[in-house]
Amino acid sequence: MTTTVGDFLVERLYQWGVRRIFGYPGDGINGVFGALSRANGKIEFIQARHEEMAAFMASAHAKFTGELGVCIATSGPGASHLLTGLYDARMDHQPVLAIVGQQARAALGGHYQQELDLLSMFKDVAGAFVQQASTPEQVRHLLDRAVRTAVGERRVTAIILPNDVQDLPYQEPARAHGTVHSGVGYSKPKVVPFDADLQRAAEVLNAGRKVAILVGAGALQATEQVVAVAEKLGAGVAKALLGKAVLPDDLPWVTGAI
Repeated sequence: MTTTVGDFLVERLYQWGVRRIFGYPGDGINGVFGALSRANGKIEFIQARHEEMAAFMASAHAKFTGELGVCIATSGPGASHLLTGLYDARMDHQPVLAIVGQQARAALGGHYQQELDLLSMFKDVAGAFVQQASTPEQVRHLLDRAVRTAVGERRVTAIILPNDVQDLPYQEPARAHGTVHSGVGYSKPKVVPFDADLQRAAEVLNAGRKVAILVGAGALQATEQVVAVAEKLGAGVAKALLGKAVLPDDLPWVTGAI
């Protein structure tokens, strides 16, 4: 069976480690939904009651798993309904990818039914990377760059797929001038503070007599270190909303979420 652009997109998302997508179906994105169905459950689809909730769910998935959150919607009003949830992700610096449909390429610019200027609409919330595909050969590097930008910069990104492109046979980019070739994979860097900054932080802690600590999302991978510092100082620890998973609430010196 011919591999469509939709089939390629689903398989590429799987290669990037995506195992769950939140969204709501519609005619403008049917090519991708058909591919999800043919993929036999490789990627789980969670249908929300409304596209806005799908975007919030993708944002929450990113917040509490550390993985890329992915939401999907049809063209026009389906795409515009994602915005509020996507702004939640943007404001909390979460990696979220929005995949939305669009009217057929031949109709664009004709004030066709439910045709919106999605590139302009998403430019603010997904300004780190938002692009519309016009050929099957584009889809590989559009998806790769959208995912890599989202996870590397902790930003919202978006790709727009005209409905006729989704059902076209997928084609790899030619080995020719004017083409782009991308691949799957991203390794997060290890970020270590300068010694002088660590020393300055230690001086602040050592100078304190009644130290209180507020931890947030930045401490999610540092539970052991937070426990060691708190016990050494005899400090109480409060947790910001996105830091709730840093420490269990049953520790005697944890005051819970603020």
